[in-house]
Amino acid sequence: MYDVSFLVANRSELDAIFFQMKINSYKELEAYKKAYEVAKMVYKMTASFPKEELYGLTNQLRRAAVSVPSNIAEGYMKGSKEYTQFLKIALGSAAELETQLSLSRDLGYCNEDNFDGVYILNEEVIRLLKTYIKKIVLRD
Repeated sequence: MYDVSFLVANRSELDAIFFQMKINSYKELEAYKKAYEVAKMVYKMTASFPKEELYGLTNQLRRAAVSVPSNIAEGYMKGSKEYTQFLKIALGSAAELETQLSLSRDLGYCNEDNFDGVYILNEEVIRLLKTYIKKIVLRD
């Protein structure tokens, strides 16, 4: 996605353009795309975790990671009445994932490079979800 903020006079105008864009699928949402990528990264990262963590931290990380794009998709498909609630669930799962990623790093299950890549992208997802929630609440 390109930064088009230089095309508009101010931030309010940019926000207006954002809400006039027609989104035809949840797959077009940046939060969904990034959350989906986080889930893939988590699966790859946890493949090398100790086998005794398969039903522990590995499972929790994977479930939390998959929950984020899944809730974005489900909320989008159910419609605006329930959408905010699903985005909040996705946000909670992303926060849960943040904690589990930190624990994985601190326990030495993943290296700093793998951790940084997933953690930073997950932070972007959290920021986007907060923005979506705020804009929907203000719009309604």
